[in-house]
Amino acid sequence: MADIQQLFQLGQQVQGRLQQLQIELAGRTVEAAAGAGLVRATVDGQGRLRAIVIDPEAFEGRDAELLSDLVMSAVAEAQRQAADMAQSEMRKVQPGPAGLGL
Repeated sequence: MADIQQLFQLGQQVQGRLQQLQIELAGRTVEAAAGAGLVRATVDGQGRLRAIVIDPEAFEGRDAELLSDLVMSAVAEAQRQAADMAQSEMRKVQPGPAGLGL
């Protein structure tokens, strides 16, 4: 019976830590660039786009399709980095076999 109670308590601790981590991740950001820094995207730790910065030089001699590709590339890379960061943090929260007493 004590094992079940310990397991329940562990589950509550993990759930509380995951909720806290979600709040922390929302406050963290990552930035990625494309086109040698002509386009920069900032994404929060939950993968939400927070900012796009386009250097005025990006408009000189470039077509809209290329600029669109640069924006998409910067956003995709920033979101990938945010997902990696979130996964890394989640791994720290999840109890391993030792945490379950196995």
